[in-house]
Amino acid sequence: MDMDYSSIAPFLPAFAEGAWITVKLSALSLIIGLMLGIIGGLCKISKSRLLRNLAFVYTWIFRGTPLLVQLFILYFGLPQLGIRLEPFEAGILGLALNTGAYSTEIVRSGIQAVDKGQMEAALSLGMTRTIAMIRIIGPQAGKIMIPPLVNQFIMTIKNSSMTSLLTITDLFRTGETVITTTFRSFEVYTVVALVYLIINTLLMVLAYRLEKGLSVHDRA
Repeated sequence: MDMDYSSIAPFLPAFAEGAWITVKLSALSLIIGLMLGIIGGLCKISKSRLLRNLAFVYTWIFRGTPLLVQLFILYFGLPQLGIRLEPFEAGILGLALNTGAYSTEIVRSGIQAVDKGQMEAALSLGMTRTIAMIRIIGPQAGKIMIPPLVNQFIMTIKNSSMTSLLTITDLFRTGETVITTTFRSFEVYTVVALVYLIINTLLMVLAYRLEKGLSVHDRA
């Protein structure tokens, strides 16, 4: 069978809508996941044994089990306990918790990569640990964390295709629907892959500009 992209042209609006749902789902998951990662990373380096243990258990569970299983527990398993989530809610929660677990380790390693002398110097100047973390340690750690966080965010965007199994009409599920109508698997999947590539490329460009901007600011 020859390739025929014209047969899927009428479905371009559906692809655009599916891409928007994917972007919205991923963006919300990334925001929540980053917040969880910052909290988890700070807990990992906390002096409180309880907080360190809680952060350890969180990352151990969500890094040690497949994302698909986590999504299925949230959407199909929780109703057995009387907790029902909408597909979009389960998708965001699952992606956010998974992203947060990996981001926790990135934040922890980024903070610990900053020389300990920086904190000691800040404390000797009369700063509190909180102020020193915000003004001295945080900016330095942030630059270190950008590349691995971007890699994790890209992975989250790609993993968002798994939420199609929760009946979310994202980009991937839209493609599956179009295939059932057109029977043009190759054309549809290449279009879906191209859209994911565009989304992730935009993210990489934004991250590059952010990293470059921070470098220019430091030199100034």
